[in-house]
Amino acid sequence: MSIWTVTPTLEDMRAHCRETAVEHLGIEFLEVGDDYIKARMPVDNRTVQPARILHGGASVVLAETLGSVAANHCLRKDGQVGVGLEINANHIRSVTTGWVYGTSRPLHIGGSTQVWEIRIETEDSKLVCISRITMAIIDAR
Repeated sequence: MSIWTVTPTLEDMRAHCRETAVEHLGIEFLEVGDDYIKARMPVDNRTVQPARILHGGASVVLAETLGSVAANHCLRKDGQVGVGLEINANHIRSVTTGWVYGTSRPLHIGGSTQVWEIRIETEDSKLVCISRITMAIIDAR
């Protein structure tokens, strides 16, 4: 059973993120399931820290992107928007090359808040970062 009130499409998510930090960091949406969204981000000069490993802040951008996009496809009422209220991230493993893959799944979808878990993994499914974002559901301006 699908959780989406508005079914996300890869084309719509890509279009919505044009000319933003999402596009600048090379984040690409890959897949939408009944209860998840998956994207990838390159580990390159845009996303590494001076030590040449994946920057924790870049991982958080990927996590917040996935949580925010997912939340905004699960709104219960017209005229609402989901905005980040709190995010945390535990950085488990460093990555120096290739791609990292993030998958967001809901832990709670309520009328005033949502909580999403985002797992970021290497190309061979090793955990890089685990993040949780709480979204506030507010009236759009």
